[in-house]
This record gives sequence, C-alpha cells and structure tokens, in this order.
Amino acid sequence: MLRFVAQRVGYMIISFFLVSIITFWLMKAAPGSFLELNLTVGGVNAAAQSINVSPELMRALVAQYHLDAPWYVQYWSYVWGFLTLHFGYSMEFPTTPTLQLIARTFPVSFSIAILSVALAVVVSIAAGVMAAIREHSWLDASTMFVATLGTAIPAYVVAVLLALVFGVWLHWLPVIGFQGPRYYVLPVLSLAIPMIGSLSRYMRNSIIQSLHAEYIVAVYAKGGGLRDAILRHALKNSLIPLVTVVGPHIAGLMMGTVLIESMFGLPGMGQVFATAASRRDYPLIMDSTLLYSVVIMLMNLLVDLLYGILDPRIRKRGYAEGR
Repeated sequence: MLRFVAQRVGYMIISFFLVSIITFWLMKAAPGSFLELNLTVGGVNAAAQSINVSPELMRALVAQYHLDAPWYVQYWSYVWGFLTLHFGYSMEFPTTPTLQLIARTFPVSFSIAILSVALAVVVSIAAGVMAAIREHSWLDASTMFVATLGTAIPAYVVAVLLALVFGVWLHWLPVIGFQGPRYYVLPVLSLAIPMIGSLSRYMRNSIIQSLHAEYIVAVYAKGGGLRDAILRHALKNSLIPLVTVVGPHIAGLMMGTVLIESMFGLPGMGQVFATAASRRDYPLIMDSTLLYSVVIMLMNLLVDLLYGILDPRIRKRGYAEGR
C-alpha cells in the first residue's frame, strides 16, 4: 500500500510541474499586466507616469516581479515561492502578499464546498437507497424525476429561487453578506441541490446493481433480510461510483463558486481568482491556480485510498501493480 501511495505521489509531482508550466505559458501568452504593457510602450519612466508612481518605485516593482528577467527565472520564482510558502505580492495590491489574500478567502470557498458535498452525499445516499429498494415503483419514479429536475437546473437559478423564497418572501435567512453560520445556508443549498440530483442517480443505479449480484442472493439464502443485505453488504460496494465523482466535485466547487459568491456577497476565493485573471495579476494567478491543482490532486489521491478501503480487491490489485 505504501508503494501504491508513493507511486501516486510521484504522479502528483509530475502533474504539478506540468500544470505550472501550462499555466505560466497561457498567462504569458495573454496580454500582459499593466506594468508590462506600460513598459513595452515607453519604458520605466512612462510606466511610472501612467500609474502615478515614482520611477524609483516602478524600478523596484519591475525587479520585485522579475519582469526584466528571462522567462525561466520568472517561472521558477513563482514555483519556488509556492513550494516554500514564500508567496509573492499581488500586482493589484503591491503591499499585500498573495498568501494573505488566499488565506483570507480560501477557507470560505473550501468550507462552502465541503458543506455542499457533505449535504449532497448524505441526501443522495438516502434517496438512492430509497429508490433502489422500491425499483420501478411510483417512489422510484418520483425520486428520479426530482433528481433529474435538480440536475437540470443550474446552481445560479437555484440560488435565485432560494433567495427569493427564504430571503425576500419569508425573511428566514440572510441573502447578502457573511457574518455567521446562517449566511452559509443559502449558498450551500444552492450548490448542493443540483449535486444531489446527479449523485442520487449514481447511488440508485449502483445499489440496484449490487442487489442483483450473487453475493446478495447468498445473504438472502443464509436468512438475511433486506436491511442486512443493504447496510452490511450492498451499501459499501455501491459507494465506489459515488466516491469517484465526489472527490473532483469538492475541488470543482471551490473553483466554481464564483457566481454563487458574487450573488450572495461572499468573500471567497472564486472572486479573487476571477479578478486576478481579468487584471493579469501574475503572482495571484499562479499561486491560486497551483493551490487549486494541489487540492484537486489531493482529492484524487484520497479517492484512490478510499477505493482500497471500500474494496480490498482494488487495494490488492493496486499493490500488485505498484510492484
């Protein structure tokens, strides 16, 4: 198992550097930051005059961001700063380290993503099991209809409906701001409801497949009931397809909460990344992209480990491949 994990970590390291190179190349291929644009037009003095700073300060900014250095020096300064947690300074906020911006906003996006996924997983397991044990009944059909409807409605539409009902009409929950746990409810529900639809269908199909397997027939032959068959046998094996999609969902939600954060006025990472990309804030783009890539790779590693916990055959096969 340790060899299996070491192999996955090796893949993660290779993927990290590939992501960093591609991100750096795409970032440089796009129109440059305000510093580089002004430098290209008229040199340091013209750039200093255009953004209303002294030429001395402009030279210090150019040196700080390595804009006068070769591309490989700039690239390595970003990567090494990220690896050593000595992040650079944002171009938009020259006195603010990107680490400080990320540390202030990342927990908001991460907590919303985790809570949304947790809620979606719990509800989808219950709905999937309920639909599976009543296969082809009105309960199965109605559950899957609601699940399909939830999948078809985008998160921002769900957010508008929830804000209108619970915020504007009923005045039960706050709609704008971020001052306590109550402000999490509507954003979390907005992201969780569409996810519940897709995960419920995964869970329902997986449970049905397990219930028709030979080992479940053996459970019934030994005198076990439906409760025994589901809770002790079918449920564990049926969680594997669910785990497959949950890991990427967490990382994807952290990046995909930009619209929800804007609608509910949340100070999350999504808004910071969107602003950095639109204003060509190189340090903030690189640091936030590399952070997201690390989170995604860690989620995939966690999924691989959960596979081995849920199904010993996968663990043994992975170990054999690692050898």
